[in-house]
Amino acid sequence: MSETPTVEIYTKTDCPYCEKAKDLFDAKGVDYVTYNVTGDDELFAEMKERADGRETAPEVFIDDELIGGWDDTSALDAKGELDEKLGLATDGGDDVEEHRKLIIAGTGISALSAAIYAGRSDNDPLLFEGDEPGGQLTLTTEVENYPGFPEGISGPELINNMKEQAKRFGAEMEHGIIENVDDSQRPFRVELANGDVYTADAVIAASGASARTLGIPGEDDLMGYGVSTCATCDGAFFRGEDMIVVGGGDAAFEEANFLTKFADTVYLVHRREEFRAEDYWQKRLDEKVQAGDIEILTNTELTEVHGTPEDGVSHVDLVRNPDGHPSEKLDDPETESFQMDVGAVFVAIGHTPNTDYLRNTAVETDDDGYLITEGGRGAGQTKTGVPGLFGAGDVVDFHYQQAVTAAGMGSEAALDADDYLEDLPDQPEIEATDAAPADD
Repeated sequence: MSETPTVEIYTKTDCPYCEKAKDLFDAKGVDYVTYNVTGDDELFAEMKERADGRETAPEVFIDDELIGGWDDTSALDAKGELDEKLGLATDGGDDVEEHRKLIIAGTGISALSAAIYAGRSDNDPLLFEGDEPGGQLTLTTEVENYPGFPEGISGPELINNMKEQAKRFGAEMEHGIIENVDDSQRPFRVELANGDVYTADAVIAASGASARTLGIPGEDDLMGYGVSTCATCDGAFFRGEDMIVVGGGDAAFEEANFLTKFADTVYLVHRREEFRAEDYWQKRLDEKVQAGDIEILTNTELTEVHGTPEDGVSHVDLVRNPDGHPSEKLDDPETESFQMDVGAVFVAIGHTPNTDYLRNTAVETDDDGYLITEGGRGAGQTKTGVPGLFGAGDVVDFHYQQAVTAAGMGSEAALDADDYLEDLPDQPEIEATDAAPADD
């Protein structure tokens, strides 16, 4: 590798993950060259050839070595290996990098709301961005129901505005993934995936949730080659193709609506008859159905995706049963199996809370991994069972999951943390031997 590595990033227009990749290298102070493949067939073909047939953006190269997309780049960064490739690695070690009054996990709308309030309370918040900087809103093309924006606002713009507001009040943000929180002593010991260690008097878990996948044959092998969880990132690569969107909630309806700009026909596949999407999205989708842009396949499930990394998705296997959930009724004579030729599959079936880094603490979670907080009325609603550790946003909320409720909960967590920090001198010191055992 050269002393000053050459970093190249293939991007496209309106690509949230491309912006995340550029932000990562900006934060490291590393220069890079970008190539926007939107509307440039020759450049797109070059990217595809260099990226071993991948058709998604971004694609990152360091000294002509393929690093991969955002997930690959972020994973390398989390392990500290990206810094090694960039010549930025240090010996590291187990020494504590810094002590902070408050550490916030995440930089989505809940975390940023907490940072704004914590900064205004002089609690010196430090935010770690995790593997999805900015959270789910950075993947949302339009936010039309956030108060104060009568004409709507794009998700990335709203997040960037909140970041600037948080920084104005003294919040700091670092690239990094929290791997473990040790609550057996005070201050908390916060360990990052790259080996860095911080301590904090209080911690707010506002790390959001990650997209679920189907777990069917072909899905993993073709992820990035025609299978995706982000229509705004990858939809334009499959212009003129028939596409499938899997899901029945707001996210699936929004992605199906967005993809009509590029697809020949969008097929919305849902395993039940009824949808969870709000009336607004159902009305918008009905308009697209009437126009012939979208076809709805209810009581239907995907069972396999076919294709190759070289040629992308070719077709899919599906099953249908009039009573729904057909994959559970494969032996039912009314269950029908069929195939469809499509060029892309977009999965929008919900999210899993990002709470693994709290697995060794005494916090309680439900069966799906959502944090259990005190709730109720009055102060302290975001408290977990661990004093000084608070939960906010989609790591707690499995029901509303709205930007405005996440922001509200973030502010509550910051206020609860402020109350805790103000009373901290009166808190008994917690020794390792007093720690509650983690749940199995």
